[in-house]
Amino acid sequence: MYPSHRPRRLRRNPALRRLVSETSVEPRHLVLPMFVREGIDEPLPIASMPGVVQHTRDSLRKAAVDAVSAGVGGLMLFGVPAEHDAEGSGAIDPDGILNVALSDLRSELGDDTVLMADLCLDEFTDHGHCGVLDEDGNVDNDRTLQIYGEMAVVQAQSGAHVVGPSGMMDGQVGVIRDSLDATGFADTSILAYSAKYASAFFGPFREAVDSQLEGDRNTYQQDPANGREALREADLDLAEGADMVMVKPAMSYLDVLRDIAGVADVPVAAYQVSGEYSMIEAAAANGWLDRQRTVLESLTSIRRAGADIVLTYWATEAAQWLRGTRA
Repeated sequence: MYPSHRPRRLRRNPALRRLVSETSVEPRHLVLPMFVREGIDEPLPIASMPGVVQHTRDSLRKAAVDAVSAGVGGLMLFGVPAEHDAEGSGAIDPDGILNVALSDLRSELGDDTVLMADLCLDEFTDHGHCGVLDEDGNVDNDRTLQIYGEMAVVQAQSGAHVVGPSGMMDGQVGVIRDSLDATGFADTSILAYSAKYASAFFGPFREAVDSQLEGDRNTYQQDPANGREALREADLDLAEGADMVMVKPAMSYLDVLRDIAGVADVPVAAYQVSGEYSMIEAAAANGWLDRQRTVLESLTSIRRAGADIVLTYWATEAAQWLRGTRA
């Protein structure tokens, strides 16, 4: 009468569990998003993201070196300018904060890591949208694409190995690919934010980049209710030449991540966003969750759902845990 099938046999000790573990998280899978702010003399803590800061150029270099030493796979850089305007002109200024910081890191690190740049206007515009506005106040898709093409070239010139268009403009990958190829940057890769949802979990990020946004981004970011639409977006980006595709946010969209990973023939990334980070930090600070176990479990869930690459604000710390270099 006893069961002949006993799955617990393979759980009876750590060695067996390690042997049959189906999913791993390694430092190389992790990418650290970083913020660099113009005009500050010391790093500024981001209140809604405990442990994360807006860096100076100097502190950015040090934190980047620490991340690479821990073994992280890459860095994703966001710039926070001192001034904003309607066109987001700081984004295409070679002396703008994002581009000089890219140059700093490329000089410091060379090809020791994968240097990624966020390619979007929202940090640079005085209205906070991811593109320029038409006379009626709507985001002008095609005018925005022209700027994205310029932005990609400046980021590549500044040292980015990978550009990450995150604005959800129709046709953005194709225009960026054409611009890069036409200017001698055919080897610069594109990580397409293919499924980026109009999510409440982006809230703390707005503080991190000093967003000027009023209103919402529902006309260009995806409806959280839609899953099949994400597959279409990914297919379009792949057809336009995306080298990698991404789902953002990660933890609330694991089903979408699984679906895209099942059909994409390129590496798939997922972004564990600010709100996901802050929720776990808040619960851990209150003693409701074991912080390290929860962080690693969350990363494992994203990998299990199909992510080859995970962008996470815990990248450096998690890499240290995984390598056993930090208690």
